[in-house]
Amino acid sequence: MSRILVTGMSGAGKTTLLDELRRRGHQTVDTDYDGWTQGDGTWDEPRMAALLANGGPVIVSGTVENQVRFYDNFDAIILLTAPLSVLLERVSARVNNPYGTTSEEREEISRNLRDVEPLLRSGATLELDGRETVSALADRVEAVIRDTRSH
Repeated sequence: MSRILVTGMSGAGKTTLLDELRRRGHQTVDTDYDGWTQGDGTWDEPRMAALLANGGPVIVSGTVENQVRFYDNFDAIILLTAPLSVLLERVSARVNNPYGTTSEEREEISRNLRDVEPLLRSGATLELDGRETVSALADRVEAVIRDTRSH
């Protein structure tokens, strides 16, 4: 059983990484979609608790204020990072998520990189550079999964 959280700033590559891991046969949940995040920007706690209580392997992606409440339920917490210039370039070019297209949202990304990413880093068990190829990142996550299964 492996339960992995992939977290990081908007544009770091979380969704792209989860897409690759899903393609490789892993169960994934991107909490940016399908009602996992409530109107206040936090996870639906009963729903997340139920997902993590089922005991099955899952890779969850998201960055929300209340995610820390679930850290003990994950075998690994992976912080995906990238420099601000990369984050802003990616959010302006993506087509699957409109967040980051306005100047206000871009300023929020900059603030979050400064203020929130250090908090994420303090809770992470591994930090990965989101500029690596998606294949290399998926390989690294699969290595974490193998490692957590062997313990």
